[in-house]
Amino acid sequence: MLTARFRDALGLAAELHAGQVRKGTHVPYISHLMAVCAVVIENGGDEDEAVAALLHDAVEDQGGAPTLERIRERYGDRVAEIVAGCTDTDVTPKPPWRARKEHYLAHLPRASRSVLLVSTADKLHNARTILADFRACGEEVWCRFKGGREGSLWYYRALVETYRAIETTPLVEELDRVVTELERLAGAPVPTTSS
Repeated sequence: MLTARFRDALGLAAELHAGQVRKGTHVPYISHLMAVCAVVIENGGDEDEAVAALLHDAVEDQGGAPTLERIRERYGDRVAEIVAGCTDTDVTPKPPWRARKEHYLAHLPRASRSVLLVSTADKLHNARTILADFRACGEEVWCRFKGGREGSLWYYRALVETYRAIETTPLVEELDRVVTELERLAGAPVPTTSS
C-alpha cells in the first residue's frame, strides 16, 4: 500500500513542476509524472520506485543538485539514487543533446533494477505521447525536440536495444512495439531484429 510519503511526493512533484507543460502542448507536466508512476506501480514497483517516478525529472528540470539533496533528505537515499539514475544532467545550461543521450545510454547497463524500471516507464510514456501526437499533427511533432526526427528516432531505437541487451521485460517489449510503430509512420527503416 502507498503511504502518506507517496502523497507527499505527489504534492512535491506538483509544486516543482507547477509552471511546466509538455513540449509543444498546453498539457500540464504533472500528467507525465503521474503516467510514469502508474506504469511503475502497474509493473510491480514499490513505494520508493513510485515516489522516484513522480520525481524522476525534478533534478533535470527543476533545480539540479540542490533538488536531488532535497529529495534525499525528504525520501531517503534509495529514492534519490533512482532519481539520479534517471537524470541525464543536473547542470544548467544543459550539455549538447546528443552527448547527453549517449552518456545516458552508456550508464544504463550499470543501473539498478529500480532505475531501469523507472527509466523504461518514462521512455515508454514519452514514446506513446510522441506517437499519439504524430498521429494528430504529423511531421511538425519533431520540431518540439532538440534531436529532431532523426535524432529522436535514433534515441528511442537505441533505448530499446540497450534495455533489451540488459533484460527483456514486458515494458521493453511494449516500448519496442511503440517505437516500431512510430518508425513505420515516420517512414524510417524498421529494424528486422525485434521480437
